[in-house]
Amino acid sequence: MTSPLPSVDQILGRPEAAALIERHGRAAVLGAIRGITAAFRAARAAADAEQVLAAAGDRLAREALGSLRRVFNLTGTVLHTNLGRALMAEAAARAAYEASIAFANLEFDLDTGRRGERDAHVRARLCRLTGAEAATVVNNNAAAVLLLLNALAARREVVVSRGELIEIGGAFRMPDIMARAQCRLVEVGTTNRTHAADYAGAIGPRTALVMKVHPSNYAVTGFTKAVPEREMARIAHDAGLPFAIDLGAGTLVGLERWGLPHEPTPAEAIAAGADLVTFSGDKLLGGPQCGIVVGRAALIARLDKNPLKRALRLDKARLAALAATLALYDDPDRLAQRLPTLRMLTRGENEIAAQAARLAPLLARWAGADWQVTVVPARSQIGSGALPVDLLPSAAVALRPAGRRAGAALEALAARLRGLAWPVVGRIADGALLLDCRCLDDEAAFVAQLDA
Repeated sequence: MTSPLPSVDQILGRPEAAALIERHGRAAVLGAIRGITAAFRAARAAADAEQVLAAAGDRLAREALGSLRRVFNLTGTVLHTNLGRALMAEAAARAAYEASIAFANLEFDLDTGRRGERDAHVRARLCRLTGAEAATVVNNNAAAVLLLLNALAARREVVVSRGELIEIGGAFRMPDIMARAQCRLVEVGTTNRTHAADYAGAIGPRTALVMKVHPSNYAVTGFTKAVPEREMARIAHDAGLPFAIDLGAGTLVGLERWGLPHEPTPAEAIAAGADLVTFSGDKLLGGPQCGIVVGRAALIARLDKNPLKRALRLDKARLAALAATLALYDDPDRLAQRLPTLRMLTRGENEIAAQAARLAPLLARWAGADWQVTVVPARSQIGSGALPVDLLPSAAVALRPAGRRAGAALEALAARLRGLAWPVVGRIADGALLLDCRCLDDEAAFVAQLDA
């Protein structure tokens, strides 16, 4: 027979219990103790008060960390959707914090003392950066597209090329969004070729909108044909219709300045004749999660009056973060230093390789003698649907197991890295666990927990 477990009162009477209560609260400690003793009892295992309290302390410490935690992104994908996409700049994070802990003039005009508009905090800068007349913001780009379609084309037709009926992560499909927006999709052209005559021939009395969707997460190559945006705008305007473009990732500046491939900008779309342009705030723009619509003032006003706008609007913290992020674009010469996403995208291959070389011996010691650790060339990707075929030269630390059960060993090591206090997420490829160093900003913290 196993020894009886101490009572809950006996356990709570220990000094260690008092320390846990001071840290976590009596209710949480009591619940943990009851859970631990129940587990011991079910296993018919013996335990004294110290063992129960130690187990309860471990459980409470894990719960205090929460399930949403910071991680080291060593996957090689900079804008990793599953890891939170863009990292906000310090200025943006501070602005969100300040807005969150105090009252703010979210919808209050300090000059007039009357009610104001929350989008006014970002509208002027968005217009200046894109050349648009007006702007509005919602909680992500899918919401921006939904709002645009419902406000301008509910119960009417929207003309889109077949080659642009995209699906992105999480089974988001453009035809499904159109259906939810109560629009009727009119497909034109073929998967690889669409002509001006296809758009013109599809416009009828029920048409409300001509739309172009940037195929941001794939590329069609070979025998292809697409109608230039300026010509699409002319076709739509000749029929008295608005022309909208969904850019998806939507960078606000030309990435060529930093040696990166070209990605269409909202300013280019507006200059080509688009009446409305939608794009994300938490991708190449480098800000908080949001969806942005810029374009003609009369059309933006219709979006703002739509009841969906209230359901999709931003809170004060994200508005403050977006405003602070946009302010960084006023100083393009220092943008790559201050915007984490751009800083990571523009890191040089030699710099990354030198960092990987410093980390390799430390990781070899941490992993153990059964692992071969080397520095290998790698190819990073931008991610989140931006420039899907363009890869960036990088470097990674590769950990390869000795022995035959390489697959199981790699999975176990990946789990061990994810179990660290600051979890490390890499990728398994070519018989190795690869830790791409492109996104490793805090090298000191990474090294410290390996030493620990």
